[in-house]
Amino acid sequence: MARLWRLAALLLTLACDGRFAQEENRVVFSLGTFQNVSVPENGTVQVVVSRIPSDVSFIVLQFHAQQQNATLSYTRVPQLGFSLTAADSGLLSALTPAQSTVSWFIESPDGQTVAGTGVILPYTSTDPVPGACNIEFDLDIDPNIHLRYNLFETTITFAPANVGFARGVAPPVCDEDTGPVAHWRLEYDIYQHFLPENDLSEQSLMIGVERVASTAGLEEHGKKLLTLSSGEKTSVSFTSIPGQGVIYSVVVRDPALNTSASYVPVHTYACSFASKLDGCASLGRISTKVFFTIAGMAGLFVCFFGHRFFKSELFIMGFGFTAFFCFVLVTKFTTLDYDLRLTLTTLIGVVGGAFLVLSWWRFGSVMACVIVVGLMLGFMLASVFFFTPLGDLAVFRTDAVFWVTFVCIVVVVPPFFIRWPRQGNITTCGVVGAYMVVLAVNAYVYTSLSYVTLDVLKRFINESFSRAFTSVPFQAIDFAMITAWVVLAVTGIVAQLYRERSRPFFPPSPYVMWQQERERRKTNVLDPSHHTPALPARLLARIRQLTRRSEPAGERTPLLL
Repeated sequence: MARLWRLAALLLTLACDGRFAQEENRVVFSLGTFQNVSVPENGTVQVVVSRIPSDVSFIVLQFHAQQQNATLSYTRVPQLGFSLTAADSGLLSALTPAQSTVSWFIESPDGQTVAGTGVILPYTSTDPVPGACNIEFDLDIDPNIHLRYNLFETTITFAPANVGFARGVAPPVCDEDTGPVAHWRLEYDIYQHFLPENDLSEQSLMIGVERVASTAGLEEHGKKLLTLSSGEKTSVSFTSIPGQGVIYSVVVRDPALNTSASYVPVHTYACSFASKLDGCASLGRISTKVFFTIAGMAGLFVCFFGHRFFKSELFIMGFGFTAFFCFVLVTKFTTLDYDLRLTLTTLIGVVGGAFLVLSWWRFGSVMACVIVVGLMLGFMLASVFFFTPLGDLAVFRTDAVFWVTFVCIVVVVPPFFIRWPRQGNITTCGVVGAYMVVLAVNAYVYTSLSYVTLDVLKRFINESFSRAFTSVPFQAIDFAMITAWVVLAVTGIVAQLYRERSRPFFPPSPYVMWQQERERRKTNVLDPSHHTPALPARLLARIRQLTRRSEPAGERTPLLL
């Protein structure tokens, strides 16, 4: 009976303490124990930890979510300098001499329910203090790792640490460069931990975070990449692996005291779960590779033989022109699946290409078709212009200025095609065809040249998109692809100009030729074809010939004597 009473008292204590269950708007943590936290929509959750040992000098709260951001704050109402919003965020609290309880607040900044996991790690006075010498970020003491990425490069940045200090003692001065307590003796170990391949689930992320949240876990499960001294820049760049989950963390060590502390780990998939263009769900799709592989083969054909096979060139150019704007409209105004959008884009592109070919076949207007081709070249030149550093000018962040400049560059090209139609058409074949080959390579090996048109596509779809938030580095593969683009374009242009130098500018329209031939037969009575019966008469005569009874062979009348 006494055991039952003790068990009931223990359960009552745990229920009141809330260690293993989240009460409404309040969660009680235990030091070093992970706990799942759900922040309701437009709500705030108070995080409380109590019974902190007296030898603990400071504690760090970590909170990790996969897709949504969460706001951690020292106060119930977040304020600048006292809060942080991120998917992987943390707050550090230095304790006063008699303090045994600390509380923080977590809320959803986007008005959505945020689910994640959190942990509170304690540190003693001999352990270094992560981010205590921060002069770059908003928090006074910032133990967080700030991450930015693109499809090619991931960069982490963190604030320098300070040496440890006891409760109630003023922290050492960060700008002090001499003496045994100087923070310049600290070292920073950069760690990396890969999540399971092809696994974008939240469960695998949370398991990985629990493994590497502490210093001991990092040493066991993480891979140490390099060590930075306090005199080096606290920023490191890595090659991005789109679709592959990676957790980065930093351990600051005090070699004099042989102690260490961990920054708040940060994760990335080098892709966006919310983006409809280069989202995590669309990376590596077979449909994308098939689409751009066929496009690359067509581009290689156009680059070297586009002008000779004019109808094929018109179909490919019309396909690209129509497919681009179809993809923009479908992506912006519908919620279709990526494969469905790509299929619909392909079908509409085929219709657009066929329409351009039929318009030339029926009306024979070469200049009208060449102007469409000129718009394609103008689009490429405008995209290249804004891909250069000139596109990063602040004036082009205004949509009106951007689109007016873009359209002016596009429409200034076709007038040159009126004066030099064949040369302009061949130039477009070389430039656009070679770029289609680059896009085909990008489907298998990521290259920043895809952003020449991808940036414009994003700006079409997302009105708030700005190139200032998209950092595109140039690596060896990018310079190799630029060289390939230029070599293919120049080779294709020169080869076609040389091959077509003695041929007519453009092939004649089949329908126009048929009309001219028909008029010639009607007016030229000396032409034998003029006396040829009309087609209905010839068909009727042929039918009569097939249905007429054949005469028997031989003679049936008797011979005359």
